[in-house]
Amino acid sequence: MGFFDFLKKKAEPEAPAPKAAPEASFPVVIAADAKGAVLAMDAVPDPVFSQGVLGICCGIDPVEGKVYAPVDGEVTQVADTKHALGFTGPGGVEILIHVGVDTVDMQGDGFAPTVAVGDSVTKGQLVLTMDLDKIKAAGHPATVITVVTNSDDYAGVELAASGEVEVGADLLTVNK
Repeated sequence: MGFFDFLKKKAEPEAPAPKAAPEASFPVVIAADAKGAVLAMDAVPDPVFSQGVLGICCGIDPVEGKVYAPVDGEVTQVADTKHALGFTGPGGVEILIHVGVDTVDMQGDGFAPTVAVGDSVTKGQLVLTMDLDKIKAAGHPATVITVVTNSDDYAGVELAASGEVEVGADLLTVNK
């Protein structure tokens, strides 16, 4: 190898080693993704959610038309009808935020996601706006439902809040 080959080789940056996903410390705390009154799972006004068909969940009856990221993580799903978002958070916790009951019927009218699949989000980041008046006019509850869709992968998912909550308050706790 000649001198210039040596310099050229030295000047080329080495490819960084792939980063391992950071190990989550448990419990993983899922934050309130909306401001309003907390509903325990059995009080969520949709039997698919209240019976835990999709996983352990809770709801928030929102007082404003904004939904925020419940964890630091990645957006894994944005429904075509814009009323639901999926996230993967620390420890592989999979979270579905479903806005409203039967709001799929609205075909996206009144919903505006601010994120796309593959985006990284931080807890408390605005991820969706919704028009509460349109949801009400369409005859649907506007309940923001937060589901740990892979609940069975963990020792437990527990409700950590009651009453009125602010965005970012502890909502659910996931135990390994």
